[in-house]
Amino acid sequence: MSVQEDSFISHLIELRDRLLRCVIALVIAFACLMPWAGDIYDVLAHPMMQALPEGTRMIATGVVTPFFVPMKVTLMVAFVIALPIMLYQAWAFIAPGLYAHEKRLALPLVVGSTLLFLAGMAFCYFFVFGTVFKFIATFAPKSITPAPDIEQYLSFVMSMFLAFGITFEVPVFVIILTKMGVVDVAKLKEARPYVIVGAFVVAAVVTPPDVVSQLLLAIPMCLLYELGIFLARFVTKGHIEAAAE
Repeated sequence: MSVQEDSFISHLIELRDRLLRCVIALVIAFACLMPWAGDIYDVLAHPMMQALPEGTRMIATGVVTPFFVPMKVTLMVAFVIALPIMLYQAWAFIAPGLYAHEKRLALPLVVGSTLLFLAGMAFCYFFVFGTVFKFIATFAPKSITPAPDIEQYLSFVMSMFLAFGITFEVPVFVIILTKMGVVDVAKLKEARPYVIVGAFVVAAVVTPPDVVSQLLLAIPMCLLYELGIFLARFVTKGHIEAAAE
């Protein structure tokens, strides 16, 4: 067996071991949370329950839905809890192959992108849901009693979490494009009007058809783009100094 083949197999073994550790971390977190699956779903449903008329509850139209939906929510929470371990395993696997200047940038990007994604989910849960659900409830006819299905609610929540999580990654995307030399700060400023229009188009596509939720997604996207431009200046400056050295 050649040295290259031996090195390739050793990398595969290391990858397998690190993936196994990620799975174990996820399974342990999920197993620890399972007894409180119903309570975890109640926490997720709290913004909707606050917007519904007093005494109204959500419904489950499927036979096994009351079991599987809380399990899905618990698995999502377990993934968030196990995420630091997963990120560490990913970093430990790729770090030996990076140069020193790449390590200095890669680690902050990995940590920053994770925190921004979680911040997007938190912003969506604590601020957007309550505002949007109350706004929608004001338009409900008096002749009906809203009773959302828990499976449809979970699907809506997951899509909104994903939309806001990705939206909060805008500064990371801007920094990466700047670091790769695809754009510079001047071009980012020139593209500002197009980004604003694009933000409202994206918000109109991925959010419910109401003005409030679209504004709550488009405005943070524009502000985060400005934050990306601000941070890109330091990345560009550091890149020029490294090239000079």
